[in-house]
Amino acid sequence: MGFIIALISGALMSIQGVFNTGVTKQTSVWVASSFVQFSALIVCIIAWFVTGREGTFDALFRIQDKYMLIGGAMGAFITYTVIQSIGSLGPAKATMLIVSAQLVISYIIELFGMFGQEKVPFQWRKVIGLAIIIAGILTFKWKD
Repeated sequence: MGFIIALISGALMSIQGVFNTGVTKQTSVWVASSFVQFSALIVCIIAWFVTGREGTFDALFRIQDKYMLIGGAMGAFITYTVIQSIGSLGPAKATMLIVSAQLVISYIIELFGMFGQEKVPFQWRKVIGLAIIIAGILTFKWKD
């Protein structure tokens, strides 16, 4: 099930990036980003009510690692950078670079056990996989 959800997430992220870039062309990057974040807030609150109100908002004040609360603010910059990259590179190139950066940073986080994640041992096959992805980007970008 996690595999299917990840595929859906990737597809939605690509489509959302294109939509957000289209809204930006008719407004501005910060107006579009504000709308994206505001509409996400509304959807999340509605989903919280509909799914049985698991957890409480006051629990946010009891989070032990307070730095983790900046994840929401990072969302604004994620929206901004996706819009800018798709606007200048196009959806396919931008998405390839975004996903590649996600893979590299995620592996580093796992490798060093950062941010409370379980530390994993170094594996050459994962580095080779990252190299293949980077080679794929270069191949995709190659001009005839």
